[in-house]
Amino acid sequence: MEGGIISIQSTREARIALEVAVGKTIKPLPRGPDLYTPEQRKRRDSSVWTLVQGVLAPLQFLAFALSLVFVINFLANGTGYSAAVISVLIKTGFLYTIMVTGAIWEKVVFGRYLFAPAFFWEDVVSMLVIFLHTAYVLAWLFDLMAPQGQMWLAVAAYAAYVINAAQFLLKLRAARVAASGVGPTVGSDLAAGLSR
Repeated sequence: MEGGIISIQSTREARIALEVAVGKTIKPLPRGPDLYTPEQRKRRDSSVWTLVQGVLAPLQFLAFALSLVFVINFLANGTGYSAAVISVLIKTGFLYTIMVTGAIWEKVVFGRYLFAPAFFWEDVVSMLVIFLHTAYVLAWLFDLMAPQGQMWLAVAAYAAYVINAAQFLLKLRAARVAASGVGPTVGSDLAAGLSR
């Protein structure tokens, strides 16, 4: 170890030493952007929940984009509060639906409802997104904040949603590049690095 960085060679040597000490070959953990084992890929490709996610994700994004226009209009002009509220509630409905169906998809593909290792950090940020959207709904429902504050809470929820959506897009792009067998590009290297 030099300068606090463990070299690949010293990592291999440590694994070999551990194998000798234990008396067994230790299979290294899968590394890199390949998200799925062959069995998981088969389950993903044959699951109806994959199609459901593929339909809901762009619909949720469309609801987000339209709602953002209404929210910004209200914040900028003080008009259109009802339209902004309805649009945020619709977007939140899509979020809840995609989270439930996404958890089912993870169970089918990875054997657990949430926090599968391949999507652990995406699920962690998803919890923040759900929390902020739910906080908005509660603030609106129980009149816990003035309309202006509610809309700023919606903006915070939307910012978290954009970060989360970017996580998923970068992860899935890196997986697609890895599965295609084409060598990595600068973009795929960046995506793989950001998604880990």
